[in-house]
Amino acid sequence: MILGALETGGTKMVCAIGNEKGEILERVSIPTKTPAETIPACIDFFRGKGIEALGIAAFGPVDVNPASETYGYILKTPKLAWANYNLMGAFKEVFDVPMGIESDVNGSCLGEATWGCTQGMDNSVYITVGTGLGVGIIVNGQPLHGMLHPEAGHVPMIRHPKDKDFKCNCPFHESCMEGLSAGPAIEARWGKPARELADNPLVWEIEAYYLAQGIVDYILTVSPRRIVLGGGVMHQEHLLPLIKKNVKELLNDYLQTKELQDLDSYIVLASLNDDQGIMGCLKIAMNALGV
Repeated sequence: MILGALETGGTKMVCAIGNEKGEILERVSIPTKTPAETIPACIDFFRGKGIEALGIAAFGPVDVNPASETYGYILKTPKLAWANYNLMGAFKEVFDVPMGIESDVNGSCLGEATWGCTQGMDNSVYITVGTGLGVGIIVNGQPLHGMLHPEAGHVPMIRHPKDKDFKCNCPFHESCMEGLSAGPAIEARWGKPARELADNPLVWEIEAYYLAQGIVDYILTVSPRRIVLGGGVMHQEHLLPLIKKNVKELLNDYLQTKELQDLDSYIVLASLNDDQGIMGCLKIAMNALGV
């Protein structure tokens, strides 16, 4: 089976050819510019490859409702050149194959659930902490959809006592998870990117405090069997233990489950060598084929 996979990002588009085993056979990265500049190059990559289906995991918000008139569109987005752009439609004009689309983080969540550390789990959460902060959720074995897809990266936060004066980096909210803890928020607060702040304990005390708040929200609302953390900020190895410590303190033994008794197995790092997103696209393509 020859499957096409497209993972869109704010800085690059990853196009790949793979198969139903999750194997990536060929890939290319294309800079994200305007649709007119970027999409033709993506289409050219897939031409002549004999793809049987295409799976797309897109930054958003994106319309994932097949019954909607704007299914496959990127909706209102801070990436203004892409607002209201018919992303999937651009590929349908060229390729007569089944296609599916998910949010980028639902795609990563699906990749982990199919080939990674949440295989066999019917409910799971994937959080990416990088240029943005997104949350993918799988419930009863399927990516969560409602009126849209989860936008749980924007849940409100209680401010850390030592962070009351920082202006939230989100243009929409005064105190949300992404605006306080994504990579650009760290850089705006401290004047340096996260990778240059490893030796400043206050940076990670504040970061862990916010990420743990969000995680506790998801534990209490979605009741996942495992939570997976990915993205560039999570490459800071000292961060994960701090997050777990804060989660434990915030839950305060309210829930007594076997999962929460072993936080080292419950809150984990992504397991697919940063390929969870593009592998999730392969699964989206398989779903489009009904496989």
